[in-house]
Amino acid sequence: QVHVVESGGGLAQAGGSLRLSCVASGHIVWIYAMDWYRQVPGQQRELVANITTDGVTNYADFVEGRFSIFRDSDKNTAWLQMNSLKPEDSGVYYCRVDMVPRWGDRNHYWGQGTQVNVSG
Repeated sequence: QVHVVESGGGLAQAGGSLRLSCVASGHIVWIYAMDWYRQVPGQQRELVANITTDGVTNYADFVEGRFSIFRDSDKNTAWLQMNSLKPEDSGVYYCRVDMVPRWGDRNHYWGQGTQVNVSG
């Protein structure tokens, strides 16, 4: 069985920083990409940042220049460094992992989410 677990969320002040962690574990053959999404109640879950196997990163316009995504393939871990936080950055942040489990098919696997609250 494979698992995806996020951590690092919490309360931050506007202008402050948080670092979110995503760890994939279990019988993993390979990870092709790791993604961070954000969801606000009543809204669609939206992509925040993505990093692929070859290290290519993509960012949503609303976080460009403020957030950075990093990946350690050997540890099956990705981090989202969130700087210059704004109250509108608040939401539940989810990690999605594009991976292949042992004796399984390539698919996307979601973590349980970690809450981020930014005070004004």
